[in-house]
Amino acid sequence: MFELAYALYLIASIGMTIWVARVLSSSGENFLVRCFGQDVELARSTNRLLVIGFYLVNIGFICLRLKSPGLVDAALIPAVGSSVGLSVLVLGGMHFFNMAMIARYGRLVNSWLAERKNAEEYLAAVASQRK
Repeated sequence: MFELAYALYLIASIGMTIWVARVLSSSGENFLVRCFGQDVELARSTNRLLVIGFYLVNIGFICLRLKSPGLVDAALIPAVGSSVGLSVLVLGGMHFFNMAMIARYGRLVNSWLAERKNAEEYLAAVASQRK
C-alpha cells in the first residue's frame, strides 16, 4: 500500500514539476528578452539555465520528501495530498525567488548592455570624425 502512495506522490510531483517548468520557460522567454535589453541569445541561455536549476532543486526536494515519515503515519490520500501540496509550495517559492533574481539582475545586465551600446556608438562617431 505504501508503494502505491510513493508512486502516486512521485508521478504527481514530478509531473507537476515538468509541466510548471515548461510553462514558465515558454512564457518567460519574452520577459527575459526585455530584461536583457533585447538580447535574445542571452535570454534563451538564461532561460535554459533557470529550467535546469528548477528541475534540479525541485526533483531533489521531491526525492528528499520520500523519506518523510508522513506517508507511513497517515492514511494514503491525505499523505499523498500533503506531500504533493508541499512540493507545489516549493515550486511556487522557487518561481518567486527566480523572478526576484531576474528582476534584480536583469536590470543590471540591461544597464551594462546600454552602456556598451553607448560606448560603441561613441567610438563609431569618433572614428567617423577622424576620416
